[in-house]
Amino acid sequence: MKVGAVVITMGNRPEELRALLDSVARQDGDPVEVVVVGNGAPVPEVPEGVRTVELPENLGIPGGRNVGIEAFGPGGGDVDILLFLDDDGLLARTDTAELCRRAFADDDELGIISFRIADPDTGETQRRHVPRLRASDPMRSSRVTTFLGGANAVRTRVLGQVGGLPDAFFYAHEETDLAWRALDAGWMIDYRSDMVLNHPTTAPSRHAVYHRMVARNRVWLARRNLPALLVPVYLGVWMALTLLRRPSRPALKAWFGGFREGWATPCGPRRPMRWRTVWRLTRLGRPPVI
Repeated sequence: MKVGAVVITMGNRPEELRALLDSVARQDGDPVEVVVVGNGAPVPEVPEGVRTVELPENLGIPGGRNVGIEAFGPGGGDVDILLFLDDDGLLARTDTAELCRRAFADDDELGIISFRIADPDTGETQRRHVPRLRASDPMRSSRVTTFLGGANAVRTRVLGQVGGLPDAFFYAHEETDLAWRALDAGWMIDYRSDMVLNHPTTAPSRHAVYHRMVARNRVWLARRNLPALLVPVYLGVWMALTLLRRPSRPALKAWFGGFREGWATPCGPRRPMRWRTVWRLTRLGRPPVI
């Protein structure tokens, strides 16, 4: 299986980017072809053989990654597997690409693999980086219903069948949108604790647009993908959870602004998942109401 990798960068972490690219180059087996997308910024110096694309404006995380996908042909079809890696991450092991090849070769239903993210200093994995409700044991691999955007592998046949990430989301929940579409098409998603991306521990709220984007895109996610009966249930549950977390007044104001924006603006094409997919998500431990 041919493996490619997509890395998007704002050009502000050249040392971390170089370390990531070196870790990709050290992978066992056939070389991994890499495309680095400068998302509205020049791409720093990269090793020979790494392709680059420089975008005149920041298209956001899904938009930048979609450009990287197309650099491997329509839907990424020039390779069999695409890795999506954060530019300040680092592949901890040299066998990750080979493990991906083996996993996809052994399981024809497997469409996406979510890696484990670990802090390079402590080795700890944040609870939010385990893509399931029962997240207390990050060392347990399992089937899941979503994946981590900057530490994953996708079979390109999935992208050819269901399309790429939703450009308009810009930041937040674009992975779940793709995951739900893939699950509805019959693919499965695995969380693998033995495929590790080292990444410094951070808080998602460090992004200025975090609260607005999270709320807006949550509404878009529901409007695009859920059966009509589940849309108010899903959004009601998330509103209750947000209030229970007692965010600051400015954060809550931004969140409600994003929530209103999600209803007032176009969300893209609506393709509600089948009820059998709802049941599949439920059996996998995360019904699409939370």
